[in-house]
Amino acid sequence: MEYREPIEEWRFREEVREWLYAHKPRQPRPEHDFQAQMAFDRAWQRAQFDGGWAGIAWPNAYGGRGLSPVQQLIWCEEYASAHCPRVHDSVWLGLNHAGPTLMARGTDTQKSFHLPRILRGESTWCQGFSEPNAGSDLASLRTRAVVDGDHLIVNGQKTWTTFAHLADYQELLVRTGTTDSRHRGLTWVICDMRAPGVEIRPIEALDGRYHNCEVFYQDVRIPLTNVVGEINGGWSVTLTTFGFERGPAGFGSFCEEAVALEDLVDYARSHPGASGDRPAMASEAIAFSLATARAQAQSIRALMYRMVSSAERGAEPGTEGSFMHLAHTELEQSIMRLAVDIYGPRGLSRSELGDWAFGYFKSFADTIAGGTSEIQRNIIGERLLGLPR
Repeated sequence: MEYREPIEEWRFREEVREWLYAHKPRQPRPEHDFQAQMAFDRAWQRAQFDGGWAGIAWPNAYGGRGLSPVQQLIWCEEYASAHCPRVHDSVWLGLNHAGPTLMARGTDTQKSFHLPRILRGESTWCQGFSEPNAGSDLASLRTRAVVDGDHLIVNGQKTWTTFAHLADYQELLVRTGTTDSRHRGLTWVICDMRAPGVEIRPIEALDGRYHNCEVFYQDVRIPLTNVVGEINGGWSVTLTTFGFERGPAGFGSFCEEAVALEDLVDYARSHPGASGDRPAMASEAIAFSLATARAQAQSIRALMYRMVSSAERGAEPGTEGSFMHLAHTELEQSIMRLAVDIYGPRGLSRSELGDWAFGYFKSFADTIAGGTSEIQRNIIGERLLGLPR
């Protein structure tokens, strides 16, 4: 079967390509200063907004283009092909988690306040789901919220909260039901990270940087107007968030992954492998591994287009997002291992390997974030295949 892009989508792709090559940042993103990184990310997001390219499929009323999910995917593909800066956490979570969740489940007031700020790069979001004893099993979370008049009063702790120390808002999951209510007693709420009683403690990582944080809540007052969905109805909202995280939110990173794979193929054809006496591609094992990765990438691309087709019909992301998340994060690990094999001893040098070194170490976390690979397999088995728990 040969797929031919409709003429209007081909023209849109050309328009995207021309704008990106003319306007993408020419200076690299700062490496070590988080504040400088956040300023860079926000400025680039604002440039996209001012150019009319933020929120391709978001409604016009909130600053988006109001175009189709297919056109949003075209943007992701061309963005990756142009080697534009990765969409980092200072804007990523708002664009791919909070924003889509609010569009699907938020009130008109929540949408009109938050969505334009997210698209303009004016607000940074973080996620308050995981706790010290409630990671993949979110139903075990113990951060407690009680209703006091027109507010919730929150007490508890979250951990592994990426860039909480830089965030303006948090998608916070709390327990408003009884201690044994499990999924039935959770509430999804918008937390102002500057509210009194919020204490943020950055966690130093092995690279000496502070990517993640612990967050403590002591009598934090959150207006009931910040509840998304209903009190004790937060698990349903959380599933919506997970649907976006495991599905459409991964489209951009998969497109970057596919471009990186082609870059690695080109490198293997023209540079010596670990042995140093012939091109890396001359190794049968390397060639087979690259071909396998390419085939896997094509299957993921087909799944991605199927999900976009469902979105065109108005369907919210569902359990199939677990297929997408599982396949592309495990493929990412395979590609990064391949890169290290192809570079050989040169891979020990950050200056030689460049972003591959960071990508290699980061790939270990990507099969944990958003639900571990084991969790994704359970979801696929139970909800799609009908297997017993």
